[in-house]
Amino acid sequence: MKLSFPWLALGLGLTLAVILMMSAAASPASQPALPLLTQLVMAEFGFFVTAIGAGQAIQMGLAQGYSFALLTVIAGCSLLSVGFLWLGISLWPGGFPG
Repeated sequence: MKLSFPWLALGLGLTLAVILMMSAAASPASQPALPLLTQLVMAEFGFFVTAIGAGQAIQMGLAQGYSFALLTVIAGCSLLSVGFLWLGISLWPGGFPG
């Protein structure tokens, strides 16, 4: 299978999610390892990359037909996109509590 942007977006999104989890971004009780602005930028970048990856995968599916692998990428990018959006809003001062 040809390596396309949706696959790269999924891999990059998973990498960013692991880094943010390791830095304790979602845990308000502990001191995070990364500064707040860095966490916000990473969450925003992850949101945009995975949202664009999901959109391109949907367009590929409409043009070429859907396969199990393509549906997996769509689901993974979509879930990561929503997760990054939630994390970014919850990290923002005054955002909804975790």
